[in-house]
Amino acid sequence: MHKEHPIHAAQALAEAAAASMLSRDNATAAMGIALADVGPGHARMTMTVRADMLNGHQTCHGGFIFALADSAFAFACNSYNLNTVGAGCTIDYLAPGREGDVLTAHAVEQALAGKSGVYDVKVSNQEGRAIALFRGKSIRVAGEVIQEQA
Repeated sequence: MHKEHPIHAAQALAEAAAASMLSRDNATAAMGIALADVGPGHARMTMTVRADMLNGHQTCHGGFIFALADSAFAFACNSYNLNTVGAGCTIDYLAPGREGDVLTAHAVEQALAGKSGVYDVKVSNQEGRAIALFRGKSIRVAGEVIQEQA
């Protein structure tokens, strides 16, 4: 019998956990945020800036940029199929997002010890320009992401 390599198993688990989360994540879907890539401890998500996301300066409202980064953070820290939530986060806005921009949030695990983790998320536009830097601190809670079928 062929045994699956641990790296492949971890990747498959991350993808299954992400699919399970996506199926229940109405907020992410409503903002048009799409999962581009996920793996153990990391995730990349994209969002196109729509007209209804613009603020009074006609730039992307910071709350939408935050939500994109927060979603990437969530998918990265739940990639081990252990329910994990944000315990705190900060964001620094570096440049505006404009209507039609495709923003990409790339979340990367920096530390994971016990139930706590630290993740950095860089949000960039389609030209690679840094739009925001987000740092999230996670805490594992009870349960698993993939829910048992009834």
